[in-house]
Amino acid sequence: MDERRLRVLREFSERGSVLATADALNVTPSAVSQQLKQLSKEAGVPLVEPHGRGVALTSAGRRLASIATELAVASARAEASWQEYLERPAGEVTVLSFPTGAEMLLPGLLSRLADVPHLDVVCRDLDVHLADYADFTPDHDVVIADSPAATESWHQRGLQVVPLMSEPLDVALPEDHRLASRPSLSPKDVADETWIGVPRDYPYDRVLSQLVAVTGEPVRVVQRFADNGVVEAMVAAGHGIAILPRFTTREHGNGLVTRPLVGIRAKRDISALLRPDRFERPSVRLVVQALRDEARAVADSHHSV
Repeated sequence: MDERRLRVLREFSERGSVLATADALNVTPSAVSQQLKQLSKEAGVPLVEPHGRGVALTSAGRRLASIATELAVASARAEASWQEYLERPAGEVTVLSFPTGAEMLLPGLLSRLADVPHLDVVCRDLDVHLADYADFTPDHDVVIADSPAATESWHQRGLQVVPLMSEPLDVALPEDHRLASRPSLSPKDVADETWIGVPRDYPYDRVLSQLVAVTGEPVRVVQRFADNGVVEAMVAAGHGIAILPRFTTREHGNGLVTRPLVGIRAKRDISALLRPDRFERPSVRLVVQALRDEARAVADSHHSV
């Protein structure tokens, strides 16, 4: 039976007249009469009968009106339950990150959300330095990206881009290097050095391109490694110097020191990418806010050192 006609029957049972029902539903009395007549045909029995100058419910009409009320209550309860689900963080949220971003942000993220009931955050890392991180947003709720050159295309694709942090990229040197005693280094200071590089088009590699543009001198890259841990080991062993991210580079007791590089833009911008429909989910919004809080805490902890 049609839900709208059941609503008319329910209103009629509560208001007692066609005219009052029509006023409540903002329709004409003839429309109410027509709806009740059609509902009687669907029910297979008369639902109203003449009574005085108007009509009244039959026993079947009163029973069906009671059922209509039960349906209305169930519908309202279901709607309230659905709205509660939409408004509270619950369910699974998937997060994809590049490896050093995962190392830096994901342990703290999971700790921040550990006590949220009914929320399951599933994380994975993937080294996608040559890909556009936006390509991974259809399959993941949140994608942590560090490709600042692609920011404009991310917006053009209609993605929600949430800035998380700007991480400085420092010069990593052996601790006994002649430049290790300096508090910071300029492009001129490192122009003649031997470099341990990363794969081309990594954010770190763009810093070397800037060095060439500023100094007019080519850089001599003798080795290239994708794993920062390998780069650290090569630098500590004295095989060259490197550009590495400040917040995840280990430099305590391992033969390695880092120094800020001044005079050029030496940093990487890290953002969370999301499809806009995913960003409307309370659970996803909670994860993104926790990521922002964790990124701020990581940056603050290094600024205070």
